[in-house]
Amino acid sequence: MKHLIEVEKERVGEGEGRPSRGPVYRSAFAKDGFPPPAPGLDSCWDVFRISVEKYPGNKMLGRRETINGKAGDYSWLTYKEVYDLVVKVGLSIRACGVEKGGRCGIYGINCPEWMISMQACNAHGIYCVPLYDTLGAGAVEFIISHAEVSIAFAEEKKIPEVLKTLPKAREYLKTLVSFGKVTPEQREEVEKFGMAIFSWEEFLKVGENKQFDLPVKKKTDICTIMYTSGTTGDPKGVLISNNSIITLITGVKQLLQNVNEELVSMDVYMSYLPLAHIFDRVLEELFIHHGASIGFWRGDVKLLVEDMGALKPTIFCAVPRVLDRIYSGLMEKLSSGGFLKQKLFGVAYSYKQYNMKKGHKHWEAAPICDKIVFSKVKQGLGGKVRLILSGAAPLAAHIEAFLRVVACAHVVQGYGLTETCAGTFVSLPNDVSMLGTVGPPVPNVDVCLESVPEMGYDALATKPRGEICVRGDTLFSGYYKREDLTEEVLVDGWFHTGDVGEWQENGTMKIIDRKKNIFKLSQGEYVAVENLENVYGLVPDIDSIWVYGNSFESFLVAVVNPNKQALESWAEENGISGDFASLCENPKAKEYIIGQLNKVAKESKLKGFEFIKQVHLDPVPFDMDRDLLTPTYKKKRPQLVKYYKGAIDNMYKSVK
Repeated sequence: MKHLIEVEKERVGEGEGRPSRGPVYRSAFAKDGFPPPAPGLDSCWDVFRISVEKYPGNKMLGRRETINGKAGDYSWLTYKEVYDLVVKVGLSIRACGVEKGGRCGIYGINCPEWMISMQACNAHGIYCVPLYDTLGAGAVEFIISHAEVSIAFAEEKKIPEVLKTLPKAREYLKTLVSFGKVTPEQREEVEKFGMAIFSWEEFLKVGENKQFDLPVKKKTDICTIMYTSGTTGDPKGVLISNNSIITLITGVKQLLQNVNEELVSMDVYMSYLPLAHIFDRVLEELFIHHGASIGFWRGDVKLLVEDMGALKPTIFCAVPRVLDRIYSGLMEKLSSGGFLKQKLFGVAYSYKQYNMKKGHKHWEAAPICDKIVFSKVKQGLGGKVRLILSGAAPLAAHIEAFLRVVACAHVVQGYGLTETCAGTFVSLPNDVSMLGTVGPPVPNVDVCLESVPEMGYDALATKPRGEICVRGDTLFSGYYKREDLTEEVLVDGWFHTGDVGEWQENGTMKIIDRKKNIFKLSQGEYVAVENLENVYGLVPDIDSIWVYGNSFESFLVAVVNPNKQALESWAEENGISGDFASLCENPKAKEYIIGQLNKVAKESKLKGFEFIKQVHLDPVPFDMDRDLLTPTYKKKRPQLVKYYKGAIDNMYKSVK
């Protein structure tokens, strides 16, 4: 297969015990072996330290200044200025009695202080433990106690959340540092428990006139414990070593060199995806490794585009939710632009897409159309974006196809988990055949598919399908204090992702299902629900769908978030009045959506029992506020069942 080289033959299953396994592949970019890290690069501290030596005067961390309530330009700290602050924070952490291997919590939205605190942990071999409340109520307290966090940094407005963990977290937590100020009341409350609390400015002085040597740091040392939500149960603490992050940086660097898209010190990154997640953490490490600049957003998703206009990033990384929003905004503008404008856009779009499919690179496919029609889209993202990377969840194929044409930038999709240090697959720029896939593996891992007989997936079939398994140095070191869970997923050096993939003929991977999301209908038919949601997700009139069934019923129902603009246009054409919420209640609207779902089901040759018989339309998108999604936008199925119980019962009653 193009883009891949085979490194091991397939293995035929042995009875019940071991399912068959397809051949082991790696990226064709690693045909001479995996790229070794640069000399002297043994830890995340080295990534930063070496860049400070190479690029002391480069802009490193920037934030927008607010003057008289109005956001102004970005103001910057250079690599050397950040280094000086990191040294102060490191000495202060050590002055509080935290040694190598200690645990330091960081809580709040991305900001310069977040990165400075993280680098101070890296300097002294202290485990950085991101804390975040989107894992549900009680998660902050759970993480502090489970990871035995003794010092925590928090955004000023998150201090009250940390105080709620007292007195329970008091057993471990001794010091609390605000990224901003501390109120007298907060001071009083913390001191009542015999703990210390500091404002940022106070903390910078705690280590003054003290001397602590930097400990020796090894590749195998853990640098962070990242807690992942999972869709059920307590958060799991994923142990990530220096080696995992350095291996990933090296592999991505090699990949970018091979496709002539290497990062340079002039690149600018917009930091808004949570640093508490591995996706953003490794991306920022990658930018630091190249001496590039990181600008932070103001923390409000409604102002993100405005922040981009001020920052003018060159690389934009997003989760599908953000790109969905951009797509909907563009479509709304387009539909309100009048007949002539729409016609011009349609012609330009078709022409450019046709040329791209013939193999032309995006910038040479239709330069005049870019200048006259599509340049406004590029300007909306700040005007300098050359690469858009989507990760964390699957991006709808129609949105990816659309952005590849109109964004005047490369649009690529990646796949990885916290356990694989984020980057495992990524599609390559300027290759339209990779649309709808996550591309080939990054050149630092081996990958194979393992058959899942109970779901009918065969890794040795002519179209190989099975659970994606990954091997290599990017893998995590285990789940903290949960060897039982580690042994479940790490078998003979292979990490079992739980995701079902299908190799494409060109050597790319398509994610088609989730191993655990399978249930049986009353007539004994198995339903792989994630696969169905991917199929139904192709309906342009819906934004999101959750498919439900159980073994007491013979058919499927679904909760759908319809696309507001599409539903309102349909209502207008059919003379149906009412606002969006009342349209969602309208039986005719439900019939219309079921019709659209059935159309796609027929086109995709779904079996009769896989058709949706009834829908509930929810005008409010699935969200984290109602605990329906994980922080990486995966559906929390047990919570969805609980939340929509009434709607599910009504749907089944109405069909009977």
